[in-house]
Amino acid sequence: MTASNPARDESAHPHLDTTAQLMNAITSQLGSQLSLVSLDGRRRPAPPALVLAAHGSRDPRALATVRTLAERVRELRPGLSVHLGHIELNAPLLSHTLAALPPGRAVLVPLLLSRGYHVKRDLPGATAAAPHLDARIAAPLGPHPLLVEALYARLVEAGWNPRLSDVQRRGSGVVLAAAGSRDPESAADTRRTAGLLAERIGVPVVPAYASAAPAVAGAVRALAARGRHRVAVASYFTAPGRFASECAGAAPWVAAAPLGAHAAVARLVLYRYDQVLAAESSVSRGTLAIV
Repeated sequence: MTASNPARDESAHPHLDTTAQLMNAITSQLGSQLSLVSLDGRRRPAPPALVLAAHGSRDPRALATVRTLAERVRELRPGLSVHLGHIELNAPLLSHTLAALPPGRAVLVPLLLSRGYHVKRDLPGATAAAPHLDARIAAPLGPHPLLVEALYARLVEAGWNPRLSDVQRRGSGVVLAAAGSRDPESAADTRRTAGLLAERIGVPVVPAYASAAPAVAGAVRALAARGRHRVAVASYFTAPGRFASECAGAAPWVAAAPLGAHAAVARLVLYRYDQVLAAESSVSRGTLAIV
């Protein structure tokens, strides 16, 4: 069993090595500043703070990963106040991050991939304990096509051939390895992502879990029983950690790196943030928001 070494992440800061890139950076910064000024010259209210709500892990790589993701979000949306808080295990804890924010509006974007206990209980509890904030909670990151693009990119980095022949396709499969949850809606979300990934790559994708059934090894056997002996493991985790490592260790062929600070994940964070603002705007106008 071998697990691939993650390729160099996309999160390195780009170099402004051309005039066009420099002008784009200046235009982006200027646009973010002008967006705070209305047509009559008065300063508009600052947009709500974006709070990334990460799970937390004892693996030091996890903290580095979510910090890099937060920086990538800041680069995509200059001028937006972006903060990080953890549900457990890492500082800053989410409760401390929220308590330190000045009174005003905030949007929590869970760095979680499905519905479950943390989304339904922990995050509402954290916002309730911060009454100085008008806080909203965005939907979890998954399922969404942008996550599928990140999963696909990580598989290709690990050694997945994006141009399989018909013979190779008939003998290949993917296990989508996730943390697992007792919440049936969480499992439904993971199955939906598995279906989207299967459509993307054209081979069966079977969900499996680190803390629920089926486990990765069982999913691999199930695919082998269907004649799928070339099986890759897609890591459906936002950052490295114990569960991600255990799932990768059960891979019979290649195991992709976690989603990490992939550009598609950063864009999805801002999409979830914008969804909340669009819904609020629609409610204030008395119209129905479809997100």
